[in-house]
Amino acid sequence: MINIKVLGSGCANCKRLQANVERLAAQNNLPIELEKVTEYADILKWNIMATPGLVINDKVVSAGRIPTDTEIVRWLTASQN
Repeated sequence: MINIKVLGSGCANCKRLQANVERLAAQNNLPIELEKVTEYADILKWNIMATPGLVINDKVVSAGRIPTDTEIVRWLTASQN
């Protein structure tokens, strides 16, 4: 199971990132456990300067932008191992 956290206040970009991750995981048959982190204090623990943030298996892979589908699939696939 791939543990994923989407860091953000719930803005449009945060919701879009979450939807992209869920869609791509389903399309590629990748088992994920997704958590939305919306509390400011919890987001700060990840030491990112801008949202949305994407954390895969406790590693920040992106912050302040929406990654491309290719990037997301690559990160999810690599995190399976």
